[in-house]
Amino acid sequence: MTLQLTLLLPLLVMVGIALCRRNPDARDAITLVGASVQLILMLQLYQGYMAGDSASLVWFELLPGLAMSFELEPLGVLFALIIGFLWLITSLYAIGYMRGNGESHQTRFYMLFALAISAALGIAFSANLFTLFVFYEVLTLSTFPLVTHKGNENAMKAGRVYLGILLFTSVGLLLPAIIWTWMLTGTTDFASAGILAEHLDGPLVTVLALMFLLGIGKAAVMPVHRWLPAAMVAPTPVSALLHAVAVVKAGVFCVIKVVVYVFGLELLQQAPGSEILLYLAGFTVISASVVALRQDNLKRRLAFSTIGQLSYVVLGAVMLAPISILGASLHIAAHAFGKITLFFAAGSIYTATKKTEISQLNGIGHQMPITMAAFTIGSLSMIGLPPAVGFISKWYLLMGAIEAEQQLAIVVILLSTLLNAAYFVPVIYAAYFKPADTMPAVRKEAPTVMVTALGITAAMTLLLFAFPNRLFELAEQIRLVAALS
Repeated sequence: MTLQLTLLLPLLVMVGIALCRRNPDARDAITLVGASVQLILMLQLYQGYMAGDSASLVWFELLPGLAMSFELEPLGVLFALIIGFLWLITSLYAIGYMRGNGESHQTRFYMLFALAISAALGIAFSANLFTLFVFYEVLTLSTFPLVTHKGNENAMKAGRVYLGILLFTSVGLLLPAIIWTWMLTGTTDFASAGILAEHLDGPLVTVLALMFLLGIGKAAVMPVHRWLPAAMVAPTPVSALLHAVAVVKAGVFCVIKVVVYVFGLELLQQAPGSEILLYLAGFTVISASVVALRQDNLKRRLAFSTIGQLSYVVLGAVMLAPISILGASLHIAAHAFGKITLFFAAGSIYTATKKTEISQLNGIGHQMPITMAAFTIGSLSMIGLPPAVGFISKWYLLMGAIEAEQQLAIVVILLSTLLNAAYFVPVIYAAYFKPADTMPAVRKEAPTVMVTALGITAAMTLLLFAFPNRLFELAEQIRLVAALS
């Protein structure tokens, strides 16, 4: 019952928002109350799962072996916890941002946001590839109007890129890969040891794996990454949804899910040419980091940073070592809280000062000390430095590379860490140590709800470093499942 309600509650919230469209206060209250109840439900599911209670749900069966069904497993529970927590915090932030900037169509925004959350939860709890694909497409379609929210020419152009790439990759590559898998095995159900081992071998394993990797366009592996920086024309809460809460996390979640529950590590380890998966991920990490260095627009720099950080997760998955799978799972959470803090900070800077370029941020640390303190914490996590949780996930990714004897992955992780520092540290230095362009700088933070939201996510970035046990409990279970495969 709890699983059913968890999946349906965002849809009920969406209906409530529509009914209160003429009363902004009631509409926003429904959003916050719904997100709060959703988090409580997620915590109940998590506690039940950790206590050994299994939960599964079947909505309908389309064909034999092709059902719309859901179940709990450790990776999905981890993803859903992130969604549940960050929906509430992002809603709090969005209320301040949308009102503070006088954004239009706010009711539509919150309705589509709730629909996207429902789709992301459907992905998290999918029991098979068929269910995952349906909700993957719903997530794409529900976020398209959010990307084009402003309705101007730039927004519509970006929306066409966003929709074009994500639909082309999913329909042109992911769907055929799922159909191929179903024809080979007679099922699309996820299994802890994979489902393809006795049905496919040789170079075709690598071909199918490439179809999955590039077909999951939301993971933003190059060359199917251009939708992500294009989507930066959207309001900052949408950027937070894309980068931390739902869209890109759905992408890398799907990659880990396919590697562990469809292929299994052993099958991919034995597949001729499977190293190309590692090369693609490593190339994306380094290339995106280099491009980020050249961006003066703060949100675009963060966007290319996201592309690189996502491929850390992909890299951990395709290193095909259980400990690297653990590191990849941890990095989903680490990136979620660190990157959403950075986007919240960027949106706060825009709301308070209307500044969007890094070259305009000299001395802003004195004008917006809370915002820039949070930005600094998020940056530390992205670089992989203590006391931020990104240090822990990068450490296990590095240990996974050493265990798998993947020298290329070791070089990629170390070099990209230096590049991460190279594009984050100058922003922090300019904010605190360069004189403001317009003197004197008057202290002026964004609206209180926005500052509160970014303060919470920054604090969580530190707390997950100091108290990582609960996070490790789920990640360790994911590692054990990977070890079986």
